[in-house]
Amino acid sequence: MQEQQAVPPSGIKRIAVVGTGVIGASWVAYFLARGLDVSATDPMPDAERKLREAVARHWPSLETLGLAPGASLERLRFFDKLEDALEGADFVQENGPEREDLKIDLFRRMDAALPAHVILASSSSGLLMSKVQAACRHPGRVVLGHPFNPPHLIPLVEVIGGQASSEAAVQSALDFYAAVGKKPIHVRKEVKGHIANRLQAALWREAFHLVEQGVASTEDIDTAIAYGPGLRWALMGPYLNLHLAGGEGGARHALDHLGPPIESWWADLGSPAITESLKETITAGVEEQMEGKTLGGLAAERDQLLVQLLVAKGRAKVIP
Repeated sequence: MQEQQAVPPSGIKRIAVVGTGVIGASWVAYFLARGLDVSATDPMPDAERKLREAVARHWPSLETLGLAPGASLERLRFFDKLEDALEGADFVQENGPEREDLKIDLFRRMDAALPAHVILASSSSGLLMSKVQAACRHPGRVVLGHPFNPPHLIPLVEVIGGQASSEAAVQSALDFYAAVGKKPIHVRKEVKGHIANRLQAALWREAFHLVEQGVASTEDIDTAIAYGPGLRWALMGPYLNLHLAGGEGGARHALDHLGPPIESWWADLGSPAITESLKETITAGVEEQMEGKTLGGLAAERDQLLVQLLVAKGRAKVIP
């Protein structure tokens, strides 16, 4: 079956957000701040109240970053029934449970309810779109649109199609996310965890190993990242940092000199198993770090610093 041309970003005015948990609510707030109409739905009890409270919490940060013309909390509508929320949607951002069987059925229902040109994007952090789109009559419009938490602040969105996704749909999703102020990247091949989560998992792997081996505490690890490479990574990625490390010789000089040591470190990295013992050690360490703090307070301070960083990066002339 030939797929219809996807709607260009300029034609996307109404977003259907399916699933309004932590990620979905953050998406709702962001789309509203970009001046779009949002139709939201979630089957969980009391979902509408929780959603509106979450959006209200996120709104001050979005106001600081700058609202688009027409941005308003009044442009949010909540529906108990999935099909009602989908009616009139130009783009769908799905945030359901991370279960393949549930997503396959959910996308089948969404696919049946919408015209073939409307893109169905999933926020899935690890599932493959080739499987998610399997039961759709129009699988070409199914793509991954994976954000980084929290989506209302973190600009990254990873976009990738499944085996049956059309190039037009992938490109239209990339264009849409860029048009609303995101930093989309095109993942060229389907892999578990996509790109950012795989990089994060690589760091977690060694962080868990170092704690397991008694090399460092959880607080030591957090300090090492937050006050070391994490500061540089917040400004630019590992490759441009590597290029700067090489001085006038750039990346080539850095690799010539640091390549052998890096390879020796790779050979010495750990392969920990997340055992009950390790879980207990990490949990105890984090609880000690949280003494005198609250989750809400920590999240609020994180968001405030993120806003300040995003404002500063927005003023930068060279740093991407």
